[in-house]
Amino acid sequence: MKQSFLLLSALFVAFSFSKTSFAHCEVPCGIYHDELRVEMIKEHIQTIEKAMNQIRELQQADTINYNQLVRWINTKEHHANMIQEIAEQYFLTQRVKFADPSEKEKYDKYLAQLTTLHQLIVYSMKSKQSTDLVQVKNMQNALEAFEEAYFGEHRHNEDGTHKE
Repeated sequence: MKQSFLLLSALFVAFSFSKTSFAHCEVPCGIYHDELRVEMIKEHIQTIEKAMNQIRELQQADTINYNQLVRWINTKEHHANMIQEIAEQYFLTQRVKFADPSEKEKYDKYLAQLTTLHQLIVYSMKSKQSTDLVQVKNMQNALEAFEEAYFGEHRHNEDGTHKE
């Protein structure tokens, strides 16, 4: 009885402190919503921008509220991590498809997707290191370039209608 209680207690503690991943699964389920992931990245970028502005404002106050400062720093870090997670786990792992260099058009598209996702990941990392708003602009530009490389002529407006 005591061993069962200890085992259950240990399992409870282990699961309570384990890190939960919210990434899309890696089984071939065929359920993807690429546009949603891009919109999620846009929202993360907006949140990082707001966090940077709040951090700057809090740092300039006569009396610094360190609790709020830490919360905004943690928020900025979390959203940068989420961008990296979506770019790496969703797009790079599951959605960007290999292309043979002999198929020039497909290969060029593949390289453009890889390059722009890598830029997004690096700029996301750099956004963790400072409150320089140029990193927000860099992330926005990289995401826009990725959208063009990934969706091409199949991009959609926010209301779901086809973009030209």
